[in-house]
Amino acid sequence: MRNLIKVIAVIWLFSNNCFAERTLLATISLDEATKQIIEGTYNKVLGAQTEIIDGKEVHIIKVLTPDGRIQYYKIDAETGQLVS
Repeated sequence: MRNLIKVIAVIWLFSNNCFAERTLLATISLDEATKQIIEGTYNKVLGAQTEIIDGKEVHIIKVLTPDGRIQYYKIDAETGQLVS
């Protein structure tokens, strides 16, 4: 019985390490998120920062649009997807 518990504990530890590495590789930096927003547009970046929103890391990029409006974009740091 003790050996079974040890085996389960070792498998659990290794599975968590694999998951952590996969998550680490999937993240994008604030710089990459900013480049993603301005790519192919004439927006001017006014500022960028990373915040924790609902327990997730989110990159917030503040841009000046060509028509003079200020717009904020939120990018999920883990997936790189635009957050609504």
